[in-house]
Amino acid sequence: MSEPCAHVHAIGPCAHVHAIGLCAHVRAIGLCAHVRAIGLCAHVRAIGLCAHVCAVAWVVLVLLLAGSLAGCMQPTEAPLRIGTNVWIGSEPLYLARELGHLDSKAVQLVEYPSASEVLRAFRNQAIDGMVITLDELFPLAIDGLDPRIILVVDVSHGADVVVGRQGMEGMRDLKGKRVAVESGALGAYVLSRALALSGMLAADVQIVHLESNEQPNAFEKGRVDGAVTFDPYRSQLLAAGATTLFDSTRIPGEIVDLVAVRANVLQEQKKAVQMLLAGWFKAIDYLERNPQDAARRMGVRQQTSGEQFLQSMRGLRIPSREDNLRMIGGAAPELVMSGGRLMDLMLDAKLLRAGVSIGELLAPQPLMQLRQ
Repeated sequence: MSEPCAHVHAIGPCAHVHAIGLCAHVRAIGLCAHVRAIGLCAHVRAIGLCAHVCAVAWVVLVLLLAGSLAGCMQPTEAPLRIGTNVWIGSEPLYLARELGHLDSKAVQLVEYPSASEVLRAFRNQAIDGMVITLDELFPLAIDGLDPRIILVVDVSHGADVVVGRQGMEGMRDLKGKRVAVESGALGAYVLSRALALSGMLAADVQIVHLESNEQPNAFEKGRVDGAVTFDPYRSQLLAAGATTLFDSTRIPGEIVDLVAVRANVLQEQKKAVQMLLAGWFKAIDYLERNPQDAARRMGVRQQTSGEQFLQSMRGLRIPSREDNLRMIGGAAPELVMSGGRLMDLMLDAKLLRAGVSIGELLAPQPLMQLRQ
């Protein structure tokens, strides 16, 4: 007959627990069922262990169970990840974070060098939402990625431009020239509108696909003669000797920047969405009350002065909460009308392969629930 202590050493309660992985074992068969199945105390009595050893075994088991339950608890909710590119219209979000209105544990801002990379991240589920233009949103909706618009952050009124070399006076001077265009939908749309309003076709220029942050250097080195751009890169191109040939004042209301999130986010991360919206409007309030300080703070990230930042912001119209509710809410949202015209233009220019119901993309509920 084997010695009791030797037998205990052989089966080793702790070794047994280690071998099967308590947390996984608890989930797989249920701890209580396992205890009933093996009858711990009965097993101990059968092998002749003393009551003291049984008591110790129970203490060890209770301690391990407590640790395992802590390890099996549900993880905390992941933050809402919002992607942005380097764009003045996104800066109030970063201002909100700097002012303490966005808790990084709830809302995480992720900056990418270009809009194309933001779109790619959304498609790859690396982010949950983004700042995006309406024309860029349409292809995502068509492809079944379920974006939902929760906020209009700005309407371009001169901020999006086409520039060319000094001496050029209009779009017609770009005929036969190389024009840098970002690979996303916005650049293609702005160029198509600029060409159409000048009586030109896409075939009249040589399109060179370059991300926005690559364009100033390409222009300086003579690799391109023009570019479709926006600040801060517009300012860099103008400093390098470029001149403005076209801007978005010619197409009022057509270029709209939005915050869009996946449809499931609206139910699964309600509190984070509310924090995002509240933080946005608090930052806008701060900008209105303290324009110099707000511009100084936001200009640092854009590598420009506060004065230059404010100058660039004049090319944007930032809707209030009430404006937003008219644009994305109510019985006849304004964005349905203006977006419908935009979609028709894109379909005519072969920039979209199909249409989409804009009304189904609007999600005004979080904004409606936002406390004043």
